[in-house]
Amino acid sequence: MWLLHFLPLPLLGRFGEAVGALLFILIRKRRHIALTNLRLCFPERSEAERLALARRHFQMYVRSVLERGILWWSSAARLRRLIQVEPGVPLATIAAGPTILMCPHFVNLDVAGVAVMLETSLCSIYTRQSNAVFDQALRRGRSRFRPVKLFARAEGVKPIIRALREGIPFFMLPDMDFGAKDAEFIPFFGVPAATLTALPRIAASTGARVVPVIATMLPNYRGWKVCFHPPWESYPGDDMTAATRAMNAFIESEVLKAPAEYFWAHKRFKTRPPGQDSVY
Repeated sequence: MWLLHFLPLPLLGRFGEAVGALLFILIRKRRHIALTNLRLCFPERSEAERLALARRHFQMYVRSVLERGILWWSSAARLRRLIQVEPGVPLATIAAGPTILMCPHFVNLDVAGVAVMLETSLCSIYTRQSNAVFDQALRRGRSRFRPVKLFARAEGVKPIIRALREGIPFFMLPDMDFGAKDAEFIPFFGVPAATLTALPRIAASTGARVVPVIATMLPNYRGWKVCFHPPWESYPGDDMTAATRAMNAFIESEVLKAPAEYFWAHKRFKTRPPGQDSVY
């Protein structure tokens, strides 16, 4: 990855897509997971359409992994040329009070993190990687511009709340299946999905503003676009379930804009409601 980061992005991107197309053929387990998710979420599409979308997702995912080398080792000047931030990192919102940057699992979410860290520090939850070398590279890469506080999920929300009250924005990835604990079954594309209610609960307890941030690839291998949406008004309200449902609905609308770049290879529907069999 360090060697590859010297390549021009158009060349690296095409190489990543070629490897992704090959891995789509070879990694049957992940291909099955992605196709199962797409069948559940897009039943109106034909099998050929879902197959093409899954193949494209593998290409985008592998490309994003290889392109992380640029994020981890390229200069800040190169990153600023390649990352198009719209309308800009919400520094005024962050300075005004506790802020949660809600970043769904698009394959380029690390780009969103870098866009923030080029301007200010942040905190987030981190899962240690099984490969020690990759884990070290990832940690260094994510914290090379600003101090970053990375908390283990087992630590709970207390360190996050402390950091928010210290003025450090919380970079939150709320849309993976971590089991039934602290989660409710909220529809995601019409399918009950175990969804953490942490976003509205932390926002309610700290008075934090929620700013959605979405990172996608620019066309023609020109780099990435990071879009910071306006803070959600009157969020979360009194109903945590309704607030979590609103979060999922927002993520759905963003997925439809760039469906190949959402993380379909994750078992989003691993935890099932009582009495329902595994969909995988």
